[in-house]
Amino acid sequence: HIKSMFHWDVNNGIARRSWARNNEAIFAIKRAMESEPGLKVTMPNFADDELINSCF
Repeated sequence: HIKSMFHWDVNNGIARRSWARNNEAIFAIKRAMESEPGLKVTMPNFADDELINSCF
C-alpha cells in the first residue's frame, strides 16, 4: 500500500504544478497518464490574459 500511496503523492504534486502553468509538469503528467491508464488528471485550461484583464 505504501508504494501506491507514494505513486499517488508524486503524481498529485506534478498535477498541482501543472495547474500552476509549469510546462515541464504538464509534460510530465501527460506522460504519466499515458503510461498509467488508471491515472486521470484534469488538465489546466489556459485563458488569454488580455481577455481576462479586459473584464476588469
